[in-house]
Amino acid sequence: MADFIRRADAAAYLQERYGAYTKETLAKLAVVGGGPKFRLLGRFPVYTRDDLDAWAASRLSAPASSTAEAGSSRARTAA
Repeated sequence: MADFIRRADAAAYLQERYGAYTKETLAKLAVVGGGPKFRLLGRFPVYTRDDLDAWAASRLSAPASSTAEAGSSRARTAA
C-alpha cells in the first residue's frame, strides 16, 4: 500500500527533491487543474511520492545547452 502524505509534506518533498513548488501552489493546482494526482482522506488532500515524482517528471524539459534551446524544445513538446 502506498504511503500518503499531506499537502505541506508533499510541498516539502518537492522542494527538497526538485527545488520547486509550495503548498499554496499545490492547493491552487488542485482547484484549477494541472497539478499532481491526489486523493481525499476525508476532507484532506493526500499525495503519494510516486504521483509527485511522475508529475514533476512530466514538467521537465528535454536536456538543453541554452535557454533558447530549452524554450524551443518545450514548445515542441507541448504542441
